[in-house]
Amino acid sequence: MPNDLVISRLLKAPRAALWRAWTEPALLQDWWCPKPWTTQVKAFDLRAGGDFHTFMQGPDGGTSDNPGCFLEIVPGARIAFTSQLVGGWRPGTPWMAFTAIITMADEADGTRYTATVMHPDEATRARHEELGFFEGWNLCIDQLEALARQLR
Repeated sequence: MPNDLVISRLLKAPRAALWRAWTEPALLQDWWCPKPWTTQVKAFDLRAGGDFHTFMQGPDGGTSDNPGCFLEIVPGARIAFTSQLVGGWRPGTPWMAFTAIITMADEADGTRYTATVMHPDEATRARHEELGFFEGWNLCIDQLEALARQLR
């Protein structure tokens, strides 16, 4: 779709380890944003309608507050979340409106990891891309893969 940004990569890590790194807040905060930025997980209720709130801080004092809501959880395979709602399906006021679908599937000797980030319009998609979507999300996926390989 024209308003989507998609990254699909074959990761050299087992799906179970990737899932664990995604679904355990203490692990998620280790890879969630490009280092040297850090992440604090403020809320993580892994169920449809549950809060998903991260707060990122850069070494220069910059911050990014990201409240959201999980939409769908398929254990070991799929996580969907949005910035447009917060826990309990309450409307949110995001700085960047999107819905993300993360899928994981066994492939060859690793896991096919696909992140599809849907935006409400072309302008929002373009802004997200201009802000460094591909560079930032790929750096985070690199960090996720490295962490998951250590969890074996």
